Amino acid sequence: MGGWGSGRHGGRPTADASLRIDLAWMMRQGLAVEGHYRTGTLRWNCGGRSSGNIGYGCDMRDPMNANMELRFTHTSALTGERRDCKQRVCLSFTVPNLGGKRWWMHCPATHSRVAKLYCPPGGREFASRSAWKLGYQSQRVAKRVRPFERLFALQRKLGGEQGYEQFPRRPKGMWQRTYERHLARYWELDDQCALEMAGMLNLIDRRLK
Repeated sequence: MGGWGSGRHGGRPTADASLRIDLAWMMRQGLAVEGHYRTGTLRWNCGGRSSGNIGYGCDMRDPMNANMELRFTHTSALTGERRDCKQRVCLSFTVPNLGGKRWWMHCPATHSRVAKLYCPPGGREFASRSAWKLGYQSQRVAKRVRPFERLFALQRKLGGEQGYEQFPRRPKGMWQRTYERHLARYWELDDQCALEMAGMLNLIDRRLK
């Protein structure tokens, strides 16, 4: 638990499943206002149910020393121990070519300028997506279907039926050695597809429980 890159359950966490702080959204909603000090609570919902909340204080009265303090309680999934946490996030701005200001947060882990901060399931700090090494669910789905796409492409090349567990027959006129090389690749992709299929079925099973 804790530390940058921890809090993983069932593989690398995704940005989609993490609590997210978006400074631009907060400013549009009047939760953070340049030249003022604002306090309040940020709340998150998932499927219509509360998934988390934190208190915050955003001080933008001095643009050169602007900051935001995050206050929340972390509960250990292992021991159930509750701990009050505070994080200070530095804020800064840039001036676009068209004028005005664009405000940024600075990641507490990397100190890089970012638009959003995340806290994945099991985490106890907010940090940038790169600090947590977060992917997106869409990327994970694309990765899952990639072995199937490669398998189907090989099946097309061999002139057979496309589909999972459709064994490719040797095309007429193809050398046996060439066919065996393609067949070895087929079994390699078949194993990868089987692993991805098992993972997807396990995910569906967990969601149904």
